[in-house]
Amino acid sequence: MAGNGAMNFNFKIRLPKLFGRTSAIEAEIDEFLDKITQAGLVFQKAVQVYLDRGVGEEFERLVAQGSAIEHRGDELRRGIEVQLYAQTLIPDLRGDVLGLLERLDCLMNIVESNLYRFSIQCPEIPGEIKPDFMELTGTAVACVDSVVLAARAFFRDIESVRDHNSKVMFHEHEADLISTRMQRTIFGSALPLERKTQLRYFVERIDELANQAEDISDALAIYAIKRQI
Repeated sequence: MAGNGAMNFNFKIRLPKLFGRTSAIEAEIDEFLDKITQAGLVFQKAVQVYLDRGVGEEFERLVAQGSAIEHRGDELRRGIEVQLYAQTLIPDLRGDVLGLLERLDCLMNIVESNLYRFSIQCPEIPGEIKPDFMELTGTAVACVDSVVLAARAFFRDIESVRDHNSKVMFHEHEADLISTRMQRTIFGSALPLERKTQLRYFVERIDELANQAEDISDALAIYAIKRQI
């Protein structure tokens, strides 16, 4: 489970957008953040399809879609990194921005990896915990959505970072509660140990989305206060 949550700061000064109003790099960052949101939506849809119908044509189409989104996200991240160096943009904040992009990219990696795990391992989900799997997935994706909004705010409206971070903390805590409840149900059941272990593994992998989002939220809180100084 995750740690102590995001740090809270009060921002009094509205800073300008980090790259101005017309920068092409800002458009690429927007597209990069869009890809993270899209990855979360694809993952949520894929889990619902898997729980309803298992691995089939529709599920594999969503796996391929998730992989394509992750690939495009990697392309965008690398392109943004090159521009930050080639154009000597924001030298004082470059390290923080690069670190933020790499952390955010991990969210898409987690989505892609989880989709392939479902596709390859085909875990048999007991009917009584299918609603919990869907609830955990939805909460983890909500956590991702909130941290994407926090990241957008870092570039455009730094005073809003704290508000979005507070939502990340809320959703991450809810995901922890759901994950714990699910694992208690799984290990309190009469299922064979190997199935219990596999189900726990998938619960933890979904919950990892929320944990990673909270880690990014914590970093964003630091990056934001450094930008204000």
